[in-house]
Amino acid sequence: MQDVVEKVYEQVVARNRGEAEFHQAVREVLESLDPVIAKHPHYAEDALLERIVEPERQIMFRVPWVDDAGQVHVNRGFRIEFNSALGPYKGGLRFHPSVNAGIIKFLGFEQIFKNALTAQGIGGGKGGSDFDPHGRSDSEVMRFCQSFMTELSRHIGPGTDVPAGDIGVGGREIGYMFGQYKRLRNSYDAGVLTGKGLAWGGSLVRTEATGYGTVLFAQDMLATRKDSLEGKKVSVSGSGNVAIYAIEKAQQLGAVPITFSDSSGYVVDEAGVDLELLKQVKEVERGRVADYVARRPGARLVTGSSVWEVPVDVALPCATQNELDGEDAATLLRGGCTVVSEGANMPSTPQAVEAFLAAGILFAPGKAANAGGVATSALEMEQNAGRTRWDFATAEAKLAGIMTDIHDSCVEAAEEYGRPGDYVLGANAAGFTRVADVMIAHGIV
Repeated sequence: MQDVVEKVYEQVVARNRGEAEFHQAVREVLESLDPVIAKHPHYAEDALLERIVEPERQIMFRVPWVDDAGQVHVNRGFRIEFNSALGPYKGGLRFHPSVNAGIIKFLGFEQIFKNALTAQGIGGGKGGSDFDPHGRSDSEVMRFCQSFMTELSRHIGPGTDVPAGDIGVGGREIGYMFGQYKRLRNSYDAGVLTGKGLAWGGSLVRTEATGYGTVLFAQDMLATRKDSLEGKKVSVSGSGNVAIYAIEKAQQLGAVPITFSDSSGYVVDEAGVDLELLKQVKEVERGRVADYVARRPGARLVTGSSVWEVPVDVALPCATQNELDGEDAATLLRGGCTVVSEGANMPSTPQAVEAFLAAGILFAPGKAANAGGVATSALEMEQNAGRTRWDFATAEAKLAGIMTDIHDSCVEAAEEYGRPGDYVLGANAAGFTRVADVMIAHGIV
C-alpha cells in the first residue's frame, strides 16, 4: 500500500508547487495511514485518498482598505473550504504577513482531522489574509475587517462555513467582521462566527480552550504512565492566547511553567511565570516580552537562541508551525523532557517528531492536543443554536470530557494498528477513518 500513498503524495506536490507546509502536512498524514490502508484496503478505492487531499473549494480575493492617512492598501484574502463530509466547514481566520495559499491549505487540511477527532459534526476549513494588524489603529483594523467580510460573507453561513479566530484575529477582529456580516445579510446569524464576545453569543471558556486543552491532553498522557503534571517544570513558546492559557492551566494542575516567548526572544522565569503580569503586558497593553522582564525581578530575556534550550520536564510549543526542529528536539531530550504536547499547528518539524517518537516520550500532535479550541467553538455554535449560554464550569467540564475522548480515541487507534503509545498514528488514523467512512457513504462527490 506504500505505493498508493506515495503516488498520492507525488500528485499533491505536482499540483501544489511551492506550498511546502501543505506538502509537509499531507506527507505526515499519509505516511501514518499505511497500516490503516493495509488493514482496510477499501480506503484506497474510488480515489478516496486523492479526494481527501484536494480542497472542495478554494477562494482567493482582493481586500482593499484605507489607512488613517488616507492611503489605499491592497491585501489578499483566502478561504479554503477543504472537507464538509462531517458538517459545515469550520476553522480559523489568520491575519499575518506570512499568510499565503499554501499555509492556509496546510491549516485547512490539518483542520479536517482535528475536527473529526472532536466528534462534533464539523468539517475542515481555514482562511485569512496577509494583513498585519500589529501597529494598526482600531479604525484601520475595522476598515480592513469590513472590506474582508464584504467578500467573505458570500461564502459563509451557519450551515455552510463557520470561521473563527486564529493568529492576529481576536475578539476585536471577530466583532468588526460580525458587524459587517450582519449589516450585509440583514440577519443576526450568531452561529456564523465563533470567538464572539460574551454579550453577543460568545461562549465562556472559548478564550482559554486551546491552551487548556493542550495541557489537559498532556495530563491524560501522563496518566497512562501513572504520573501527573504536579511539580513538573514546563517550557512554553509563544505569548499569545494559546500560550497564556496553557500556562494558566498548567499552574492550576500543579506544574511550574518557566518560559514564554515572542519574536523578540524568550523569557526565563525560574520562580514560575507571573501570570497576571503576563496577561497585563500581552492582553491589555499589547506589549513585548521585554516589558515583562522590566517589571519582574529574577526574570531574564534571552535573544538569539531557542526557548527549547531550557531544561524542563514538559514542553508546550504554542507559537507557530515548524518552530521546533530536530536539533531543538535533541536538546529537549538531553535536558530530560519526557512530554511534548503541541498547542500550535504543526510546530514540530518531521525531524523533531521522529526524534520524539524514537525516544519513546509522550508526544501529542497538534491535531489532537490543540483541538480544544475548535471543540469549544462547536460548543459555542451549539449554544447559539439553542439561544442559551452555559456557565464557566459547565463549558469547561464539556471541554475536559472532549479532550479525554480525543485522547482515548488516539490510544485505541494506535493499539488497533499495532503501534501502542504512538499518538501521531493514533490521531491520524482515528481522524481519517471518521472522515473517510462518511465520504464513502456520501458517494463520489
